[in-house]
Amino acid sequence: MSEAQHGSLRLRVDRIEPVTPEINRYTLSAEDGSWLPPFSGGSHVRVLIPFDDGQTRRNAYSLMSSPYDTSKYQIAVRRIHDGKRGSITLHEKVREGDALLVTTPANLFPLSKHARHHVFIAGGVGVTPIYSQLDELNLKGGSFELHLAVRGPEHATLGRELQEIYGERVRLYGDGDGSRLNASDVLAGRPLGTHAYVCGPARMVDDVIGAAHAHGWTDSNIHFERFEDLGSTGAPFSVTLARSGAVIEVSPEQSLLEAVEEAGHKLPYLCRGGACGECETEVLELDGSIDHRDDWLSESDRCTNKLIMPCVSRATCTKIVINA
Repeated sequence: MSEAQHGSLRLRVDRIEPVTPEINRYTLSAEDGSWLPPFSGGSHVRVLIPFDDGQTRRNAYSLMSSPYDTSKYQIAVRRIHDGKRGSITLHEKVREGDALLVTTPANLFPLSKHARHHVFIAGGVGVTPIYSQLDELNLKGGSFELHLAVRGPEHATLGRELQEIYGERVRLYGDGDGSRLNASDVLAGRPLGTHAYVCGPARMVDDVIGAAHAHGWTDSNIHFERFEDLGSTGAPFSVTLARSGAVIEVSPEQSLLEAVEEAGHKLPYLCRGGACGECETEVLELDGSIDHRDDWLSESDRCTNKLIMPCVSRATCTKIVINA
C-alpha cells in the first residue's frame, strides 16, 4: 500500500476529464502503482497546491471513486473565479502525468450505520461525496435515493451518470424539464429510521435542515457537510513530545498531527478532521493558548486548555508539551 510521506501522498494525475463547463474530474494513482490508503463513503482529501510566492493552499475535495477500489482516487474540482486561485491553478496548470501532493482521506460525512433508508439531497458539485456513499450502500444492499439539483442540462453530466447506474433511485432536477427540488416535499412523511444527507451550497444545506426540523426530524437523523471549516493551517509553533523529549516544529502549512508524523513519531487518528475524538491528546504544559478547531471537545474541555485535537487544532504559544 502507498505510504504517506511528509504527511501526504504523492499521486500521479492519470486523467483530467471535463464534466461540466466549470468542473474537471481528476483520476489520481500512486506513482509506483501501489494501493492507496482505504476510505469510506463520504471521505475527502486535501490537495496541496503550491503557488509561485511560496505559499501553499490546501483545498478539500470529496473522493467520488469507489471505496472498494483503492487503485485510484477520483476528485472533482469546480473552477471558482472569485476564490483564492487554488481551483484555477488546478484547472490551468495541472496536466495529465503531473504529480500532486494529497493528504490521506478523512471522513466528516459518514453514512449512518443505524439508518433503514438513506435520502440524499445535493446541489451541483455537492453530489461528489455521495458518489462513494451510493457505491458503498449499493454493494451492501442498503436502501437509498438521491435528489440532485443542477443549474441546467450542461451541468447535469454527473447526475446522468448516476441515473445510468442506479436508475429510478436518482431523481434529477433542472435538467431541462422545468422541475425544481423542494426539500420539504422530499422529506415529508418519511418513516422512522430514515436519515437525510445534504451537501451543496450553504443556502441549500440550511433549507434542508430547516425543512427536516419543520417535519419533526431530530438532528441525529440529519447529516450535512460544509467545507467552510478553518482548516488546520496557521502560524508556526513548536511542540514537545513528553515521552521522547522530541521538539517538533509545526509549519504554517501543516497540522500538528502531520508534523509529528513527518518527524517519525505516531499519534492515534481516525477521521483526521476533528470529529471522531480518536486523536484527543493531553496537554501537560502550556505557555499560551490553544486554537481549538475541532467538533469533538466540549466548551468546558476547551476552557481548561488540557486537551488538544492534533489533527486540526493549533497552539499560539511559546511552549506546549503534550502527552505523546
